[in-house]
Parts: sequence; C-alpha cells; structure tokens
Amino acid sequence: MSLQGAVRRSFVALQDQRAAWRSVLEECDPLMESLGNLGQQMKALSRVRVSDTPLRAFPDLQERLQFQLLQAVDLLLQRLGDRMSRLQSIRDSVGGHVSAALQLYQDSADSLDVAVATQRSSVAPSLADMLEWLQDAERFYRRQFLQRKTLLLTLRRDDRAQLEGAANAWRSLDSPDAEQQITDNLCRLGFFLEAQ
Repeated sequence: MSLQGAVRRSFVALQDQRAAWRSVLEECDPLMESLGNLGQQMKALSRVRVSDTPLRAFPDLQERLQFQLLQAVDLLLQRLGDRMSRLQSIRDSVGGHVSAALQLYQDSADSLDVAVATQRSSVAPSLADMLEWLQDAERFYRRQFLQRKTLLLTLRRDDRAQLEGAANAWRSLDSPDAEQQITDNLCRLGFFLEAQ
C-alpha cells in the first residue's frame, strides 16, 4: 500500500464522515431544544400549587406530571446517547484512517526523502501538509466528541436550570472555525482526491 494512496483514502473517508457527523449533530439540535422545553415545564410545574386550583380534585396530579416529565427527559437522554454512539463511530472511523496513514508514514520514514515529503505541486499539497491536516481533523473530532459526551454525562434529569440551558451549552461547543478549516483543506485537495 502506498503512502499517497493511504492519505487519499483517509481524506475520502474524512469527507464521508464529515457529512455523517453534521447529519448526526443536526439530529441532536431538536433533542437538546426539547430538553430545554422540558426543563421549563418542570420549572413551571414546581411554581404551581395544584391544591389551590380547580385541578385539586385529581389526587397526586402534580407528582404524576412530574413523573411524566422525568420520563420524557430520560427518553430524550437515551436518544441523545444513541446519537453519541453514532458520533463515536464516526470519530473512531476518522481516527482509524488517520492512524493507518501515520503508521504507514512512520514505517517508510527512513526511506522517505524530506524533499519528497515537503514537495508541493499544482495538483497536490505536500505529504507533510496532508498528514498534518489529517491529524488536525482527527483531533477536532476527538475533542468535539469528548466535550459533547461530557456535557451529556453532566446533565442531571432533575436539575431544571441545567436542562433549560442544555441547548445553549450544546451550541456553545460548536467550533465553526475548526470545521471551516477542515472544509478548506478538503477543497485544497480536490484535484488530489480526483486523481487516480
């Protein structure tokens, strides 16, 4: 297997996985918004004294509503956990491709001329640049996954304020500059990826 072929395969996989990553994150956005809505509903329920309303005829209504809200939170957290499993698979796929390309580079580093590794052409960036871009992309997905996973693990189902702010906290983890850098690097590689 040639090093150039391994790098090409890594970037093709990165293109595919980047689209999958964005798709999963788009699925997570409404789920996070729903968590916030449930937090608001729990807050509103805690402010109401059902015993002072016409609904007092229904015994344990407040507890039943609280129970249903907590069940809805649990369901959303489970769905988000499923999405996190998909994000982990994407992260692992990107990491596996990058590791394979780097391992091949390390295996051939002794026989690889520095001038060849740093040589750029009109069709392709240098091998050194491409390996660096792969590492940057792998680091981005690893960090993003860990930050999002940590956020979900710290959410407590009975913490109304935390649930209300969950969507904003999720959005705050977005890193548009790093994502744009990956997109830019893939654009720079257009001719290289098309070349057979």
